[in-house]
Amino acid sequence: QVQLVESGGGLVQAGSSLRLSCAASGRTFSSYSMGWFRQAPGKEREFVAAISWSGGRTYYADSVKGRFTISRDNTKNTVYLQINSLKPEDTAVYYCAAGQSWSIVLVTPNYWGQGTQVTVSS
Repeated sequence: QVQLVESGGGLVQAGSSLRLSCAASGRTFSSYSMGWFRQAPGKEREFVAAISWSGGRTYYADSVKGRFTISRDNTKNTVYLQINSLKPEDTAVYYCAAGQSWSIVLVTPNYWGQGTQVTVSS
């Protein structure tokens, strides 16, 4: 069982930056691939970024490449999402997710956090 708690969201102006954090419980955190998803108002949840258990492999949605950076610190059981040059269309609830394999985290993660709201004003 893995419990995920996101933090770092808020109301920001377009062009600014945020760093989201996701703290995970459990001693097996380092064995999980981790991901970030988001859900904008009136839209379905979409994949944003993923990172392998070692941190050696990352993958991003085309819409966020070059602006978002996913990273992890296995000594702190934490995964991060650095978001730069925020746009109003980045407004969404951002969810952290954990998967027992790379393919699982990309499509059907095993565990989800409760989400953190990011609102970008123009």
